[in-house]
Amino acid sequence: MDFTVRAATKEDCKDIWRMITELAVYEKMADQVKISPEDLERDGFGQNPLFECLVVEVPEEQKSTDGFIVVGYALYFYTYSTWTGVCVHLEDLYVMPHFRGNGIGKSLLSKVAQIAKQKQCARLQLCALEWNTPSRDFYAYKGAQDLTATEGWHMLRFDGHTLDSLAQEDAKG
Repeated sequence: MDFTVRAATKEDCKDIWRMITELAVYEKMADQVKISPEDLERDGFGQNPLFECLVVEVPEEQKSTDGFIVVGYALYFYTYSTWTGVCVHLEDLYVMPHFRGNGIGKSLLSKVAQIAKQKQCARLQLCALEWNTPSRDFYAYKGAQDLTATEGWHMLRFDGHTLDSLAQEDAKG
């Protein structure tokens, strides 16, 4: 299968959003998607982008049954480790189901790794749901370490009312 991996542009935001919602459905969390294509455009393609994104295009003759030629994406951003320096966090890597098994996911992951090396990142990190064995197996096969298993790290989150409450706390209280 022919495909091209390229940097996303603001014109891709509707396709990226479409695939974000497809991924959320797969992850059984569709109700948690709160962003819009306009949010993606503002946050990723404005004056101070908060993320970078790659998309995968197939030729017109290989488009999806729904008529899409943008069939995958990898959305990532930079973080900082006080132990190792600059890191890249892969938030999403998604390939539409019909296009899986053609090397698209491997190409996206490899391209993000190349970008990480170019930016002198010490590591590439990501999260995968515990039940998502296909994804966890894919990343393990490519050499990823499961830090929950090996080092005992857990990802924690404040959001909604817990974030509001935390933000309102007095540092002295």
